[in-house]
Amino acid sequence: MRHAAIIGTGAIAAAHAEALRAAGERVELVAVVDVDAGRATAFAQEWGVPRTHPTPAALLDAEDLDLVHICTPPRSHLPLALECLAADVNVLVEKPPALSLSEIDTLIAAERGSAGRLATVFQHRFGPAAIRLRRLVSEGVLGRSFVAKCDTLWYRGDAYFDVPWRGTWESEGGGPTMGHGIHQFDLILSILGPWQEIRAVAVRQARNVQTEDVSLALVTFADGTVASVINSLLSPRETSQLRFDFERATVEVEHLYGYTDAHWTVTPAPGHDEVVAAWRGDQPLVVSGHRCQVAALLDALDNGETPPVTLADTRNTMEFVAALYASAFTGAAVKAGEIGPDSPFYATMEGIGAPWADPR
Repeated sequence: MRHAAIIGTGAIAAAHAEALRAAGERVELVAVVDVDAGRATAFAQEWGVPRTHPTPAALLDAEDLDLVHICTPPRSHLPLALECLAADVNVLVEKPPALSLSEIDTLIAAERGSAGRLATVFQHRFGPAAIRLRRLVSEGVLGRSFVAKCDTLWYRGDAYFDVPWRGTWESEGGGPTMGHGIHQFDLILSILGPWQEIRAVAVRQARNVQTEDVSLALVTFADGTVASVINSLLSPRETSQLRFDFERATVEVEHLYGYTDAHWTVTPAPGHDEVVAAWRGDQPLVVSGHRCQVAALLDALDNGETPPVTLADTRNTMEFVAALYASAFTGAAVKAGEIGPDSPFYATMEGIGAPWADPR
């Protein structure tokens, strides 16, 4: 049985604990850490965790661990991940795994010198429907990809940003592009492959924050697909929507925070009814949550493979974020590979600075 620990026992930690519990005898959650000792104790009691530790260093010193789940606010992800990799422990880190491309490259360098590996929580990649869609695309069943859209239209009121680390570049790294829509466009990137160019806008329309509350990007992919990507925290009717228009079918999903097969529809092009039969799956009730990704991670560890989502995968998605901000703040199209160490958007997503009023 593998041993896991959780650092940070806030709201998202419960999803990780539930996923570990669902894995049964494959893994045991043996310890937790939190800066609030009382919260750590309460979490441990709720989830039947035998031990708490006051610091990550104490955790890594005392426990024989296969896996650490990092569930803290974004600014702390990099130093905690580096600490775990230095101890040769595998890491599963919540999104965003770092605040910039520079920090991602720091993690890549650290991973090279470690026996541990780092995976990012992008759980929507692991629902049965997404796995099936990637397979059908790779097999050519759907034909060429032409058009796609990716909408994360959510609502977060002013009270949401009362938490001190929310809505700032320094602590969160960005707005809904970085912290909310990233799940959806990571999924679309995993399906359509390399992106080529982004033209974007980002605005702060209503919330009293440093970051944007809405962004929109027009994206060209290497295979010629054109796509729109919208990330909003100002949308009272909340929804998460993806649409793919292929040569032989339109494939769509609408959900909020997690999908099952029931959320997906397939509309065949005239004369291509065979696509509907190819789509049918055998796991209709499985939700695209942390449980699916943790199971895939454990499978990889058991097989001696690198756990998904790798740092190379993550870097592609984070480069997309950096390019979106760079295009929005400079007014220019940004191509894949353009943002290197000499770019202001390499060290921080804010880059040259947002074009709106001074931060709060």
